[in-house]
Amino acid sequence: MHVVKKIEIIANSFELAKILDNLDKSGVHSHAVIRNVVGKGLRGTTEDLDMTMLDNVYILAFCMPEELKRVVENIKPLLNKFGGTCYVSDVMEIRSVRCIASL
Repeated sequence: MHVVKKIEIIANSFELAKILDNLDKSGVHSHAVIRNVVGKGLRGTTEDLDMTMLDNVYILAFCMPEELKRVVENIKPLLNKFGGTCYVSDVMEIRSVRCIASL
């Protein structure tokens, strides 16, 4: 087991490709995307929107602690420009692809 950083991003689906591209440029090559996320935040509720272009997405990714600074540097300007939010927390990974690949 070892500590990794969990990156959670909630943003407009219209910006999904840019966000995933910036994660990839940061060295984060794996992620999960959950589409059609609804909820209530600083800008109010998104549950009643009928336009799919305005749907939100939830992006879940993980990185090593030493990679986080580069991720923040690449993601923060994008979120500041287009909206969205990002949360980072410490979590424990119990099985690593890196360990398996080295066997």
